[in-house]
Amino acid sequence: MNDQAVLELRDVTKVFGTVVAVDHVSFGIQAGEVFTLLGPSGCGKSTTLRLVAGLENPNGGELFLNDRLIASGKDNFFLPPERRNMGMVFQSYAIWPHFTVFENVAFPLQLRRGEARGNVKERVGQALEVVGLGGLESRPGTMLSGGQQQRVALARALVYNPEILLLDEPLSNLDAKLREQMRAEIRRIQRRLGITVLLVTHDQTEAMTMSDRVAVMNAGHLEQVGTPSEVYERPATPFVRDFLGRALTLSGIVRRDGSAGRLELLDAEGVALLFRNGTLDRYPEETRLAVSCRPEDLRLEPPGPAAPNRLPVTVEEVAYLGERVEYTVRTRAGHRFSVFGTRRERHEIGEALDLVIDTTEATVWPE
Repeated sequence: MNDQAVLELRDVTKVFGTVVAVDHVSFGIQAGEVFTLLGPSGCGKSTTLRLVAGLENPNGGELFLNDRLIASGKDNFFLPPERRNMGMVFQSYAIWPHFTVFENVAFPLQLRRGEARGNVKERVGQALEVVGLGGLESRPGTMLSGGQQQRVALARALVYNPEILLLDEPLSNLDAKLREQMRAEIRRIQRRLGITVLLVTHDQTEAMTMSDRVAVMNAGHLEQVGTPSEVYERPATPFVRDFLGRALTLSGIVRRDGSAGRLELLDAEGVALLFRNGTLDRYPEETRLAVSCRPEDLRLEPPGPAAPNRLPVTVEEVAYLGERVEYTVRTRAGHRFSVFGTRRERHEIGEALDLVIDTTEATVWPE
């Protein structure tokens, strides 16, 4: 195990009846890192977090916190949550309405019974200052906005200096503007404290903006682990490609064209994509591949002479989004997909155009 790993899961499994919720999951989180479990509902990410927190017991595998075994399915060993020194912010925040802000944040320290009263006051004050709630110690829990409740929950999780902070969909109950502000605020607090964070979310923007590394989960197992740019720009599986934003996906046959690789598209007669970056080098001629490009690698131009990387399309829908225009276009074979454009270059429904495809960042798989 890496000496710098604060948390490590080795081949961890959790089964509920006949359902394998977590399927042989392994990963490690480094000190000071924000590591995110990202995936759709029911993929196993929250169950994985509950296994780490000690709210569920694994059926197999082992979990370590700073080289210390905290759970083992094979040895039936389970360290209870209160002995794991982890802070957790729940999706619902779990703020007690009959407590003041001070009492909510002080509660974990009082449970430990080892803190002098003066020390409790000092530590609660420090935690509230960190999250920007200094001076609100006496405010009742019922008098807090959603954003303030989120900050109180964060202060309560940080007040006893946990070894790792666990965040379970922490921003899902906030409106869009406040969610954007709190993403930046949590990241600022994390960097200031240097604390290690395990974040669970289904929100791709949240994962991309807050994380050092992202683990994309599907059906209980990890599809890919990498930096935000790695999982988005170089998806390892079709699931990762499709879950992280939109993509244009086409099929073709590999041909050779001098030093460049050429993919003859199957559903667009006479159209080929050229790859000059070696993407196709490892595939023999006649290999059938799927090629995928993100909307930002596509652009619309007036129709021109037939040429590589140009695909005739027709505009079917136009959506004005303020900072950009989103077009839904259709190929002659009936494929529909999204393309982004600027406000200054407007196209109309029914307009015939060429879709120019930049293959520099394209991903390919054997079909």
